[in-house]
Amino acid sequence: MIQSAVKLFNSKTATAQSVEYDAVLTWIVVAILSIGLVMVYSSSIATAEASKATGYQQSYYLLRHSLYIFLGVLAGVMAFQIPSKTWQGIAPFLFMLGVVLLILVVIPGVGREVNGSRRWLSLYVFNLQPSELMKLIVVLYAADYTVRKGIVKNSFSKAFLPMFVVMLIVGVLLLTEPDMGAFVVICAIAMCTLWLGGYKLKVFAALLMALPAAFTALIVFSPYRLQRVTSFMDPWADPFGKGYQLSHALIAFGRGEWFGVGLGASVEKLFYLPEAHTDFLMAVIAEELGLVGVTAIILLFAGLISRAFAIGRQAVMLDRLFAALVAQGIAAWLGIQAMINIGVNMGVLPTKGLTLPLMSYGGSGILVNCVAIAMLLRIDWENRRVMRGLPI
Repeated sequence: MIQSAVKLFNSKTATAQSVEYDAVLTWIVVAILSIGLVMVYSSSIATAEASKATGYQQSYYLLRHSLYIFLGVLAGVMAFQIPSKTWQGIAPFLFMLGVVLLILVVIPGVGREVNGSRRWLSLYVFNLQPSELMKLIVVLYAADYTVRKGIVKNSFSKAFLPMFVVMLIVGVLLLTEPDMGAFVVICAIAMCTLWLGGYKLKVFAALLMALPAAFTALIVFSPYRLQRVTSFMDPWADPFGKGYQLSHALIAFGRGEWFGVGLGASVEKLFYLPEAHTDFLMAVIAEELGLVGVTAIILLFAGLISRAFAIGRQAVMLDRLFAALVAQGIAAWLGIQAMINIGVNMGVLPTKGLTLPLMSYGGSGILVNCVAIAMLLRIDWENRRVMRGLPI
């Protein structure tokens, strides 16, 4: 495999060989962050101007989102300096830290409650959302776990069951907040990592049968989740109540048509569409930039996910399994979360409360997403060094 990877690398041009990082991935991320910054500003002007909490400043969310991106890039630069082997060594400890943070956030008086959900820890400067941090931690932990359990990966009791118990604990804590969206994404990350790590279908058989029943129970026995599902099925049955968010998101998509109504000209962001700069940012993009804008965003995310999987595949060819699983885990995480967010905005999935990665307003999300991208670039950099016979 290593010889194949070296041969593939040597087939590149001299210019490509001199590059020490994945330029395509970097520019895709820059484009996504830049478009996100512009659209967060556009979608939040009216909300910022009307809110006393923002000092009635229309640039409030723009300035804060710019700061989050700066801090995210800074954190990414620091994360890039850390070798993937170091991440592998501290993955179990990071997971324990993540569980502690999830426990803290559900303690009354410690966790900060907003709109009926207790998902944040106040750090005074900004609020930390442990569930966002846990997504990245699960990528690292699942990759490390898969490598460590490689010898017994076909054993349900020795390989799969311990991971299931761990994810069950995380799931209970997330549903206590409640944060169903993060729970779905984290489960998907763990499952995809185990699958990509070579676990056989028979190991997943019991879970594949139990998951539909478990999710159905979570929906049926939780009034607010049941309301979300029923409103998703027919938002026009109660457009001023349960179906309010989705109905206005669909109106935004309809108004956008092919080329949109123009940047800044959205009507739905004027207090009609709740969370326009966070969960429903894509609806504003659809209204202002139209089908062309939505397609461009989807293509950018497709390019990002494709590059991440390519980096992971290259790491596999170099026998760097942990690095490969981290790269592919990040690809699965960002891809699944983007797909769910876009699906919710378009009315093809029930509302989950998930933001659009690298684009939606939010400090914790942007910070963790930037660190994940830095890890991808680090893995690619290490791949290039290994293929040249250089130390990493």
